[in-house]
Amino acid sequence: MAPLFSPAVIRMNWSGRLRLLFLALAATWFACASSAHELKPHTSKAFQRYQELTEARILHELADPASFLYLDSLPPDQRELESLRVKNGMVFIRPLSTKDGGKKIEIPEGLVHHWIAVAFIANARMEQVIRVVEDYGHYGQVFKPDVQRCEVLSQDSERFRVYYRFYKHTLVTVTYNAEFEIEFHKETPGQQYSMAHATRIAEVRSAGEKDEREYPVGNDHGFLWRLNFYTRYIEAAGGVYVQVEMVSLSRTVPAILAWIVNPYLKSIPRDYLTDYMRRLNKAVTRIPNPALDAETEAH
Repeated sequence: MAPLFSPAVIRMNWSGRLRLLFLALAATWFACASSAHELKPHTSKAFQRYQELTEARILHELADPASFLYLDSLPPDQRELESLRVKNGMVFIRPLSTKDGGKKIEIPEGLVHHWIAVAFIANARMEQVIRVVEDYGHYGQVFKPDVQRCEVLSQDSERFRVYYRFYKHTLVTVTYNAEFEIEFHKETPGQQYSMAHATRIAEVRSAGEKDEREYPVGNDHGFLWRLNFYTRYIEAAGGVYVQVEMVSLSRTVPAILAWIVNPYLKSIPRDYLTDYMRRLNKAVTRIPNPALDAETEAH
């Protein structure tokens, strides 16, 4: 048995204390955030600028087949390594930041969360992946618990208006009613992309209870004010690459707690995207692939 004040015990005690301090301070911030926070016009305007520049860069990349995936932009050695990892089942995920003329875009009273994730669904065809992605009625089963419900409100060819009930449980539990406009584009038979913009995000109070109601849009806890997804699909030898770029807006964090809370807030989109990719992969692999079955029988 180690002495009470051995270095190992001291390290363990400090580790435990730091963890408790982290949780206590983070919980304090979330408790302080219980009051409503309004999305100000200057915050919304700054985010709109961020979104416009992000989408301009995306459209430029989509026009060049050689830069369709983020992995294509990496140095050759790194691209080869990351592509191998992705093909072996790992999810490539990184934070991004859009600049304006090389300068940081300031978002007064707001925080932008900008992430990109790339995954590979082995032995899949493009039509299998798109079938799962556009099957919004089953999102509540495929992507639970993050998505509790989902339904198509309207559809015009490859344009959808979709309702989501989002749910997230961390130090606090937050539920949202959100509506998205989603548009799919087919560049080539083996390349497609979609853009999804949230047109309405309402935080739900007392979700699932008799007194459930929505907070006024843009006047809530401020954990999620804006949310966009930009997704690319490319069929390659052996499967389909899926790339999701996620851009969201939340309220700011008090400076005294930023060093603790910011890493925690960053972990939420990272964990969401990783889980989304894994669940999408699982759902696609359940769909029979006639081409693969025929190839297997031929051998």
